[in-house]
Amino acid sequence: MFNAPRAAQRYGATSVNGLGGSFVDEDPLAISIYDDPWSSVPSPTPPPIHNVNSAFTSVIANATIPELYHRAFAAVDGTNTGEVSVNALTRVLAISSLPAATVDRIVNLVSSKPRVSSLEFYVALALVALAQMGKDVSIEQVAALAAENDLPIPALDIDTLQSRSSAFSSPYMPYRQNTMTTIRPPTFAPEDPWNVSRYPNQGTYDFSQPRTPSTNGLTSTFAGSGLPRGWWNKQETAEVKILGQQGFILNRYTVYEIKTDRAAPVHRRYSEFVFLWDCLVRRYPFRLLPALPPKRVQPDAAFLEQRRKGLARFLNAVMNHPVIKEDGLLAIFLSEPSLESWRKHTSISLEEESVSKRVDPIEEMSIPSDLEEKLAIVRGKLSPLIEQWQRICILAERMIRRHEAAAVRVPSGLWRTYLPAHFAPPLFSPVPPLDVGVSAGHPDGHGLTSSTASLLSDSVFSLRMTRSNINLLDDQADMTRLANVLRAIAEVNERCWRGDECDLCDGVRKGIRHVATHTQHHSDLLEERTNMLLHSTLESLKSQRDLYIAMRDLFARHERLAVDNVDRLKKRIDSNSMKLESIKAAQKEGWQEDADRAVVLIEKDQATIASLLNRRVFIRACMWHELRVVLHNRENVLLSKLTQTFASEEQAFADRVLANWVSLGNEVEGMPLE
Repeated sequence: MFNAPRAAQRYGATSVNGLGGSFVDEDPLAISIYDDPWSSVPSPTPPPIHNVNSAFTSVIANATIPELYHRAFAAVDGTNTGEVSVNALTRVLAISSLPAATVDRIVNLVSSKPRVSSLEFYVALALVALAQMGKDVSIEQVAALAAENDLPIPALDIDTLQSRSSAFSSPYMPYRQNTMTTIRPPTFAPEDPWNVSRYPNQGTYDFSQPRTPSTNGLTSTFAGSGLPRGWWNKQETAEVKILGQQGFILNRYTVYEIKTDRAAPVHRRYSEFVFLWDCLVRRYPFRLLPALPPKRVQPDAAFLEQRRKGLARFLNAVMNHPVIKEDGLLAIFLSEPSLESWRKHTSISLEEESVSKRVDPIEEMSIPSDLEEKLAIVRGKLSPLIEQWQRICILAERMIRRHEAAAVRVPSGLWRTYLPAHFAPPLFSPVPPLDVGVSAGHPDGHGLTSSTASLLSDSVFSLRMTRSNINLLDDQADMTRLANVLRAIAEVNERCWRGDECDLCDGVRKGIRHVATHTQHHSDLLEERTNMLLHSTLESLKSQRDLYIAMRDLFARHERLAVDNVDRLKKRIDSNSMKLESIKAAQKEGWQEDADRAVVLIEKDQATIASLLNRRVFIRACMWHELRVVLHNRENVLLSKLTQTFASEEQAFADRVLANWVSLGNEVEGMPLE
């Protein structure tokens, strides 16, 4: 149900005017590899990516990884993504007391990209150990030791590393840390027909008992938002982490850990998320319910990470829905230690919400008479909104990733002469030739070549890229590599031919070290900001897109499930009424029994019609509530909060970057010239 075929790619179509189906002559997103794998918008096939892990898998082979290796990697992989930045690797190597030139050589040996996998990280630690022992620092030497299952253990103070990297392992605020010291008492919400305690250790659950009808409890009038004052500051959050794979080869599955403020952390597998979603969509078919990310056979790490984020967004959406958040099954899902065992001993009712709820007169009077027109306006905007928000998400993630990969912003006028000479590819890292074209800004190639404009464009969303320079960013060394090289230069020039008392050399060497220190600090700031954008800003953008997709799905369910047979029942009542009159008029033998049967049928159909008419009113109340209270508030208020937060964070980031370079200017102002 989640792997439905996608629509045709709109950029491939040709319009009547011959200009194509877009304002650009090619799909600007066709080269994106950061698209959500379950997006509703067509996703172009990404270009093949060279997998560096395969080479290092053969290097390490089946060797036993020392415990120190795992501890060091866990200390810098605060988000459990299975990879870290080159900046994080450099911080680990910095506590090895090795010369900067050796550290730079090790970094270049294991990776030429801005991210380092766990295998590359382990090979780097083995190289550190070899360097500390005074042996040959080479991949071949590590492979030989791995073949003997004798990977060397470097001398590293991991405790010092953890204290130093605490500011970088989680530079962004997580979804929400579980800071509860006491568990709240169980509550039974008036809108909760499940009648289930939030916390499973208190009482038993009986889903088979009939439930008394109740009112919505949430009035929707034109005055006010329909939500508590300051609701945007009271949002519940869920943190989802991947714990790893379990099961046998043919039945392996991923286990997720869910942390909320409602209960202690629980472990869930993907099929249990599907169970929750299926129950909720049956129970609340006319509520805004986001879709789940899909299942994939033999998923890779990137897909699992995207799915983890999608599951977190799903939980955050249902936990903050004014009605669904009080659902008993949701409370059990977030608190029951073993959902599988709980399901075996509990019968679950999947009756529709309208069966056990009624709309009070005030709520019914608040439903506007032109609700259908209002819904039609929203329906007409959904498709372009979904498409544009999907483009925003893709472009934002691409720019964030490029910002992470980007290093020294060299002006386009110097690409041809500067980059090939000063950024040679490291060993075991073949680099394709640079595709250097005319400078941007003017068709004759006389565009802007100012290094100031290039070097100061540090805002993540200020990068303007084209196909010709995408590979260029991957070839550039990042800021951390540049800092390593500068430290190595200072070490090489430690002694001057004139002797130890050369003020000129000493002053220049100190200036170079200041440049390396501030360059490293700038790299740290970039990593902080990138992580904040990836795990906070980008997820908020995707939540906005998910909101419109959920509204589109709500309209689809409404069209399919809102139909009833009231008209057919009315015709049957008329037919049975005429039949009853004829029976009474004829008064044949046994006519009273026939008349009683006809009366029972008529009364049964009348009761069904009354129930269906109440359901119609309830559906209209739900659609009005979801439109005015949920969609309208969330699409506007949360976007305002996102924009304000983004602006303030970008300003703070720019201020810190400026302060860093101003500090460097003050430090190097006194560098000697003679």
